[in-house]
Amino acid sequence: MRKLRTLNAVYETGTVLIVRLPTAEASYEVACEAIAGGIRAVEVTLTTPGALDVIRRLGSEYPEAEIGAGSVLDATSAYASIQAGARFLVSPHVDLGMLETAGRYQAASICGAATPTEIVQAATAGADLVKLFPSSVLNRDYARAVLEPLGHIPLVPAGGVSPDNVAEWFDAGVAAVGVGSFITKAAQRESTERHPVGAAARTFLEAVADARA
Repeated sequence: MRKLRTLNAVYETGTVLIVRLPTAEASYEVACEAIAGGIRAVEVTLTTPGALDVIRRLGSEYPEAEIGAGSVLDATSAYASIQAGARFLVSPHVDLGMLETAGRYQAASICGAATPTEIVQAATAGADLVKLFPSSVLNRDYARAVLEPLGHIPLVPAGGVSPDNVAEWFDAGVAAVGVGSFITKAAQRESTERHPVGAAARTFLEAVADARA
């Protein structure tokens, strides 16, 4: 049931927040504000110093949110992430060890792929969702073309997604999107908002809702 809840959170909001920041504290603070803004699925990348502690802390303090680990490259890091409380695992590539570990412990898996061959391999190996990566290079036209024969595979682009282009992604047929800097770096932009990250999260979720309406 926990895995189903995680996947439902992704499908219902159409959004996975990717937190890739220089420090553990910055990652924690941004994730907290984003969750307050309505984000329900947060991926903390393992490239973040102290990422497992951030995952553990967020999972303990925000049981209503789905906290996952990103940049999970192999079975060892997959198991460590699950032990820290990660409810979903994200990789930039197809790794059978990561997928097997996710399946064994019933964590949802989002496996990275770029070509049609990789996308099918990821789905065949058991990925619950397939991350189109990097979507900043593989654009909406590419996603639409790939989904014509592979529309049964739930695709989640990650990279360069913003409120300005999110409608184009959903028009192309993707299941959800991964968003990073538009939300995580909101505090670095000029804003009159008291909580700019939370405001950016709300703006993005509203754009997704409008795109899917």
